[in-house]
Amino acid sequence: MESILEKIKKNIKVALESEEIVIGSITFEREGKYNFLRIVLDKTGGIDLDTIVRATNIINPILDKLDLIEEEYILDVLSKERGNEE
Repeated sequence: MESILEKIKKNIKVALESEEIVIGSITFEREGKYNFLRIVLDKTGGIDLDTIVRATNIINPILDKLDLIEEEYILDVLSKERGNEE
């Protein structure tokens, strides 16, 4: 699975760079009866919900075209958590 995640990262990285978005991590996890492909994103200054939606709309067609994961899964695109910056 790790090589598949690396291929996914390589293919979406270039597309996200145009939005100045970087990939924090990509994981494939099973929770209960569901599989999740989790892509954690980051951006200088943080990411708002609109940016997450744009990123998801960029990532989804790339994943569909690559078709690397045989199992059914839920795509979960989220922002990197920010610590307390006091």
